[in-house]
Amino acid sequence: MEIRVRFAPSPTGPLHIGGARSALFNYLWARKNKGTFIVRSEDTDLERSSRESEHNILESLRWLNIQWNEGIEVGGEHGPYRQTDRLELYREYTNKLLNSGHAYYCYCTEEELEQERQDLIAKGGTPRYQGKCRQLTSEQRAAYEAGGRKPVVRFRVPEGQAIHIKDQVRGDVVFESDGIGDYVIVKSDGIPTYNFAVVVDDATMNITHVIRGEEHLSNTPRQVLIYQALGLPVPEFAHISLILNTEGGKMSKRDGDTAVMDYQKKGYLPEAIVNFIALLGWAPSGEEEFYTLDELAEAFSLDRVSKSPAVFDIQKLNYINAHYLREAPPERIAELALPYVQELGILPQGEQSVEQQQWCLGFIKAISEKISYVAELKDFIHYFHGAIPLEAESEAVEVLKGEQVPVVLGLFREKVREADLLSEATVKVLLKQITKELKLGGKLVYMPVRVALTGQMHGPELYDVIPLLGRENVLKRLEVTEKRYLT
Repeated sequence: MEIRVRFAPSPTGPLHIGGARSALFNYLWARKNKGTFIVRSEDTDLERSSRESEHNILESLRWLNIQWNEGIEVGGEHGPYRQTDRLELYREYTNKLLNSGHAYYCYCTEEELEQERQDLIAKGGTPRYQGKCRQLTSEQRAAYEAGGRKPVVRFRVPEGQAIHIKDQVRGDVVFESDGIGDYVIVKSDGIPTYNFAVVVDDATMNITHVIRGEEHLSNTPRQVLIYQALGLPVPEFAHISLILNTEGGKMSKRDGDTAVMDYQKKGYLPEAIVNFIALLGWAPSGEEEFYTLDELAEAFSLDRVSKSPAVFDIQKLNYINAHYLREAPPERIAELALPYVQELGILPQGEQSVEQQQWCLGFIKAISEKISYVAELKDFIHYFHGAIPLEAESEAVEVLKGEQVPVVLGLFREKVREADLLSEATVKVLLKQITKELKLGGKLVYMPVRVALTGQMHGPELYDVIPLLGRENVLKRLEVTEKRYLT
């Protein structure tokens, strides 16, 4: 049997981390089994769906390098792959259910349904539709329609049936049909509901495994009943756990960005996001933390997907991303950094000169060990650019009160002016010369120079800072510091 899986987002907003994980698990399962991964669009929420959102979701998948074999923008023999293009197919299956007696027209108004719900609640019962329109005659239907009522189509839920679902993550799950009530499968405007359309789509696309979030588990018995009524094979199900924040609550914006593209905009690397979300609810057999997409596809299995909720820990994501930043070629990170540097007004928009490209590359090399994602470079730019150092805090001001400081800074200025070139190598030599000539320990030289140039006692290496600042800015910063603290 060919494994066929799908990811079917509703294009009502960006791709979120939970959706990306579902897409990834389906993709990995297909690759692991040499199967087919399909992407389609559940766009029947006409008011909220948009092609812009659909495009953004697809671009997010492509950025993560989650490629699909069949579906939107790729094509295939089971299309179309948007639900709004499949309405005729849904009508065909609706008629099958109506003709077989597994579905019927319901003319109840919202007010009548609400009254029924309230009456059931008052009696301590479970709110559900009790089948008022199950046995309508043709005359009753005609009377309702003459009165202007537009019917929905409801599925006739069998009574007293235990619905068994063999879930590859959760084991055997049983639902009682008597607690469901007849549910709507086609709305009064002719648009199918999710539970109906998804069955038709999965059946006609020969989906063998439905891997999706735990929030869909309660929908599954309704879908299984439709499969059975239509005489269609039921796919295997695997419901993966919820993603919670570190306090055990539902993920929200305050826990960090929830949309995949937000992480792209901050300069996270796609391979880091993939590595991180793969470990949200899936445990590899070994102790390895870092996986390429190929390695994930080789290692992935549904039997190692946990029933327990996964925890989204931004610190873990930053740790993983920092690893990939250090492993990546500096040229790649410098290219990603360019928009942030331009945004700060440090480099011009448009094409960069060779000198500007080299400056950006040197900047990234200097801070690559200190950032977790590229946008964090903004926290370090003050070390490397501009003529004015930060105001020194009290502890740093104390450093500048050392009796040797005027002589150290004077000799440092002199050597900076005399140097033919300020490079990492020449700066190292220059600073060592000062310690030797003044017969001072390294700390008594390096610390005053650092504070004078940056206003801080800690930060990137001086031999990285000084060449990137350049001779003119170094001399101006010395002048500013001396006026602030030494006069």
